[in-house]
Amino acid sequence: MTKNIAFFDFDGTITTVDTLLEFIKFSKGRFRFYAGFLYCSPYLLAYKLRLIANHAAKEKVLKFFFRGTSLQDFNACCNQFAATRLPRLIRPAALLQIESLQRQDFLVVIVSASPENWILDWALKAGAELLATKLEVERGTLTGRLSGNNCYGIDKVRRIKSSYQLDLFEKVYAFGDTVGDKPMLSLATSAFYKPFRN
Repeated sequence: MTKNIAFFDFDGTITTVDTLLEFIKFSKGRFRFYAGFLYCSPYLLAYKLRLIANHAAKEKVLKFFFRGTSLQDFNACCNQFAATRLPRLIRPAALLQIESLQRQDFLVVIVSASPENWILDWALKAGAELLATKLEVERGTLTGRLSGNNCYGIDKVRRIKSSYQLDLFEKVYAFGDTVGDKPMLSLATSAFYKPFRN
């Protein structure tokens, strides 16, 4: 069994930007992207003011852009995004760190609040496991709601603890870049905050 484990936040830690925003631009175009965020701005402002939770704001955005989209079409677009756009958003230093840890017998796990749909293929190619937000699907189409909790903040900790028995590992590393990663960082024997910024 692997003796060590490392948890990496994805957006802003492994990538240079929030991939949810980039995926919406990629799939809907810039005009619809900006129009949609103008429409959703009251909810985003409410989130910034801590009047509504992160998952509630995210669902407002997802409903506007993707409610009623077939899962087949959505996943096809996700795969295209992962193949053509996502590689340009990856921080080289983060990828080097992942490869270095894997050579040191670390199991690498990506823990992301973004939907798993456009991260999974990249994670598998990087030799990493994935814990990420899941999207609700009914009758083959997206509802715009989340399936279960948003994988953010304390929910990152819950997902990790339900998937891995941490006391079996000698070393537990965690990498993150926002306040939403701090609960995850607190699990680690060695925590790294904004480690790949120049």
